[in-house]
This record gives sequence, C-alpha cells and structure tokens, in this order.
Amino acid sequence: MAGNHHGHTPAAWTGVTIAFIGFCVSGVFTVAAKPVGFWAGLVVVALGGIVGLGMRMAGLGAPLPQKSRS
Repeated sequence: MAGNHHGHTPAAWTGVTIAFIGFCVSGVFTVAAKPVGFWAGLVVVALGGIVGLGMRMAGLGAPLPQKSRS
C-alpha cells in the first residue's frame, strides 16, 4: 500500500474540487428550478475532468504503473 498514490496528486485534487463546485452549482439550480444553471453546473463538472486530465498530462498526476515482464 505504501507505493499506491490513490489520487493524492495536485491533478486529482484540482479536478475533484472543480467537479465538486460544479455539482454544488447544479444542485442549487435544480432546487431553484433553473435549467440553464443546472446545465452550466454540469459543464463545470466536465471541465473539472478535463482540467484534471490536462494536469496529469503535464506531469502533475500519479505516474502510470509499469507492467511487469514475467
């Protein structure tokens, strides 16, 4: 377990934080019955995933596990 990063990287934290904010925005606009705000919140959720992937590709994510040659 010591070698497992399990998402403790800047890319993971940033992506999840942005997605969580989008989820909260979407929830508020759901209660307020404002469909445009709901969809805007879902766009922010998707943006969180894109930002997280971009940061991982920039080297701020966990390294991919190496396949063992047996």
